[in-house]
Amino acid sequence: MEADKRPAWGQKCGKGCLLPLRIVVTIMGFLALICAYTNRVSMSHVITKLVVPKNRTETNSGVCPPEEVSKQTTQNVGTYEWSEQVQGLVLGSFYIGYLITHLPGGILADELGAKWVLGISLLVSALSTAFSPIAIQYGHEWGLMAIRIIMGAAQGPIFPALTTLLSHWVPAKERATLGTFCYSGVTAGTVISNICSGLMLYSFHWSVALYVFGGITILWFLFFILLCTSSPSGHPCIKPKEMSYLEDLIPKKADKLPIPWKEMMLSKAMLAVIISQIGHDWGYYVMISCLPKYMADVLRFSIRSNGIMTSLPFLAMWISSLLCGFLADWLIRSGKISINLERKLFTLIGALVPGLFMVIASYAGCNKTLVVVFFTLSLFTMGPYYAGQKLTPMDMSPSFSGTIMAISNGLGSFAGLFSPYIVGVMTPNATMNEWRWVFWLGLVILVVSAIIFWIWGSAEVQPYDPRAGEKKEG
Repeated sequence: MEADKRPAWGQKCGKGCLLPLRIVVTIMGFLALICAYTNRVSMSHVITKLVVPKNRTETNSGVCPPEEVSKQTTQNVGTYEWSEQVQGLVLGSFYIGYLITHLPGGILADELGAKWVLGISLLVSALSTAFSPIAIQYGHEWGLMAIRIIMGAAQGPIFPALTTLLSHWVPAKERATLGTFCYSGVTAGTVISNICSGLMLYSFHWSVALYVFGGITILWFLFFILLCTSSPSGHPCIKPKEMSYLEDLIPKKADKLPIPWKEMMLSKAMLAVIISQIGHDWGYYVMISCLPKYMADVLRFSIRSNGIMTSLPFLAMWISSLLCGFLADWLIRSGKISINLERKLFTLIGALVPGLFMVIASYAGCNKTLVVVFFTLSLFTMGPYYAGQKLTPMDMSPSFSGTIMAISNGLGSFAGLFSPYIVGVMTPNATMNEWRWVFWLGLVILVVSAIIFWIWGSAEVQPYDPRAGEKKEG
């Protein structure tokens, strides 16, 4: 038996670790996305307290009666008279920076390792969140846009780096379960942001939410740099048994491989991933950026109820994504379905059904319970997406998964950049009829993009990857 070559302290910490390190890395990735999305999404709630409320009357058409509240706060009275278009620009400005740094982040993660790319990205995001109140105080909407662009630039490398990290730590036969759990941090972060933002905005000044979310993210950074490494071989605490297991199932990637740009970008599978990402992101970003505004402006929930009611659909999506991850792995392991068909089928379900429920919700009028139920069903049925298209960059090219994720997720950010502004243009009066067209547009974009992925998408290792033709992992 080969001797344990780890340093003595590494052997000791390995014995003290109750979980396999690939599970620890996955959990830290999950928490990374929670932090990223609390930083990102909290502004969708904060902006409802920054802006002077519209002068609504009971005779306004297309809006609902306001919800009665027993407590009125004086510290949360709106200050800024920003139009719907300006609010859309503020929310969408995040994606200007987000788009720019995706590709550099993916390349750095593939070539230099994912640990520090991911860690530094979250640290800068945390600082941007914590300094947002100062930017608002001195720069108003322009200061807020500037700090949101910086935050977006910081978060751009997160998905590419996380994909690279998982491709080194998670074997294919565990990918749907662990990968989906990790990526479900997006939805969990949205849930936490919605609930906590609503409660903090109700009880405290709006700046408290930004300070809290920024501070927690800094704590995550400190734990992450202590607990995680870019690959199993670099972790001093990994147990020999787990190291052997991962070496058998995840062949070592070659160092500093030249990126096959031409072959990659001319691939139909790559085009399908990009289009499906843009389609999904359009529907999802409309929900995370604009649903709090719909709840506040049209259904007229109180700020506390808004946070709770907005969180229910995302909580349902989080639960659904976890269940679908287990289901996908079981279907693949049992031979009932191929990886390729599973990825396509789950992507189609995660686009068509949510789009339909989104539209139906807009026809439920002022029946607030029914509207929340339909929005909840919409995002519950979007859960399969994370066990579908979101995993295909790792399937298509383990050697360049970070770069592929950078390209697809980066281009998908165009949806986040333009959707809040377009929604603002489409809803100048923030009425129910105007919003109905927003949801119809979302349905069309979701379905068309999913059909393209069904036709051209692929979970097979692509010919430009050095491992093409090798036996599949697991």
